[in-house]
Amino acid sequence: MPDTHSVAGVSHSTAQRGRLRFRRVELPRRIVDRTGEFLLFAVTPPRLTTAAGKSREIAGVTLERLRPVGVDGLILYDIDDESDRNRDERPFPFLPTMDPAEYLARDLAGLEVPAIVYRAVSKYTEDGLRSWLRGQDPARVLAVFVGASSREQAVATSLLRAYELRTEVRPELPLGGVAIPERHARTGKEHLRLVAKQAAGCSFFVTQVVYDVNAAKDLVSDYRYECAAHGLEPVPIVFTFSVCGSVKTLEFLQWLGVNVPRWIENDLRHAEDTLGASYDHAVATAVDLIAFCRRIGVPFGLNVESVSIRKVEIETSARLAARLRAELRR
Repeated sequence: MPDTHSVAGVSHSTAQRGRLRFRRVELPRRIVDRTGEFLLFAVTPPRLTTAAGKSREIAGVTLERLRPVGVDGLILYDIDDESDRNRDERPFPFLPTMDPAEYLARDLAGLEVPAIVYRAVSKYTEDGLRSWLRGQDPARVLAVFVGASSREQAVATSLLRAYELRTEVRPELPLGGVAIPERHARTGKEHLRLVAKQAAGCSFFVTQVVYDVNAAKDLVSDYRYECAAHGLEPVPIVFTFSVCGSVKTLEFLQWLGVNVPRWIENDLRHAEDTLGASYDHAVATAVDLIAFCRRIGVPFGLNVESVSIRKVEIETSARLAARLRAELRR
């Protein structure tokens, strides 16, 4: 998950024009039917200190930039500090961002695809989560619940309790969970967490940024056969990809817990065009995972995010999304 760097944070004189108009799949149906093959794009809301007019402008730029890409849904991240998870110095400082649900309601009225709203549930009281759940239209909004980043973090609502609240208040709201291939590489148990989350109501999963294709394959494979052992059908796994235009962005990804294999790190650090090299790696990884998931029968989606405010990286992220869309069976 990215930090405070919004993929839409660029001024544009035509920010209010854009609406997403293109042939697209019906995201909730593809999730419920477990057919997968959908494309998402992820942004962070503007910084909390952003003026209302600027926030609307950023939202307009986002819609305009994504209109020709043909995404099937827009992820809005809910940013948390995470410094209690990683004591190393952050490559970028933490700056609080707007509540993604408020940003969606206020500034993204022109969005013509479903929004997938992340909720870092440890930040919210039970009453606050209940109120938010009651106000959601399941045809327009999906949710991804994220638990505390570490055992030291203060918790207002646990992940388990958040799952229970969704079942009590809005059981028809499509719910997603987080899948972390790196954690599976360390513990060998992430597939069990996915099965448990599926039993708690999750109908899809979203990974953090994937650079280590083998770790992702291990998780998918173990999840697939754990489902088979319990007579379950696997739900879509959404693989997240991101471009990297500088060593500092690479270090930020690693600070967030993304495992970048040494040979890829060497490629990026020594490439004449780091951004172009990361684009090529993302395409190759996505194509590999697409073929693997189709072969073993696990439904999947693709998600492209940006963790930089640099215009060239933002535009390359949109180009990557368009490139990956061409790989999907629509």
